Amino acid sequence: MSTRPRTPAPSTPAPGKLPLPELVEMKRRGDKITMITAYDAPGALLADEAGIELILVGDSAAMVMLGHESTIPVTVDDMIFLTRSVTRAARRPLVIADMPFGSYEVSDEQAVSNAIRMLKEGGADMVKLEGAGRMVSRVEAIAESNIGVIGHIGLTPQSAIKLGGFRAQGRTAKAALRLLDEALALEAAGASAIVLEAVPAQVATLISEALEIPTIGIGAGAGTDGQVLVWHDLLGLYAGAAPRFVKRYADIAGEIGGALDQYVNDVRTGAFPEEQHTYAIPAEELAELEAGLAERRGR
Repeated sequence: MSTRPRTPAPSTPAPGKLPLPELVEMKRRGDKITMITAYDAPGALLADEAGIELILVGDSAAMVMLGHESTIPVTVDDMIFLTRSVTRAARRPLVIADMPFGSYEVSDEQAVSNAIRMLKEGGADMVKLEGAGRMVSRVEAIAESNIGVIGHIGLTPQSAIKLGGFRAQGRTAKAALRLLDEALALEAAGASAIVLEAVPAQVATLISEALEIPTIGIGAGAGTDGQVLVWHDLLGLYAGAAPRFVKRYADIAGEIGGALDQYVNDVRTGAFPEEQHTYAIPAEELAELEAGLAERRGR
């Protein structure tokens, strides 16, 4: 039997929203930070009840929710819609809205404008954007607008084609030093945390030790200050191979498939619905109905 503490029922008053400065305090204490993606209210509620600190409404929704082959097609309006669904249910965790491709690359002003939309229309607590270089200026502009912002370096899916595909980054000394410099620049610009994706564990550990703000790893080893996984990866909500860095904690796709197969069989064989799944009409009302129908047929 599981010894995990019982989570509060949805009607139980939750503690207040996690204060953003608490993330830095967790890093200082050595307490690991948990982050997961979620794209709807049921997922957000389950993540909240599990005690997760950060919920990322990721642009990965483009693939796992909207059926696209990459993250590129998802729009600001799409992300606002999904974020609003999550923020309706998430009480304690900080909700981070991913800035989709095309929403911040043009200028600092564009980045701030769309970040404001994520908060005002989507209800997000923070935003996340990918890259460094020119994007450091975007992070600084957003942070100076009193909006919490998380950076993302290493493998950045929005620029995967430029990087040569979904490959690990920072695997040479030169590339690792560049990642360190990018992380320090994002921290100096006002980022509240940095996602390190597909980075060698040793490099991610060195970067984490060099920063005062927390790092969240995905495919970056255990030396980061926290971890993030995509909802569908963690729960096994699809068939096929998962990325190397994914640990599947369940096979929900298999469970769903089995349930659907049974449903189809029950409907086709007449096993469903049974009497307990139906409503009845009182006998006297049924008799009156049948008499009325007989009278109509006799006209």
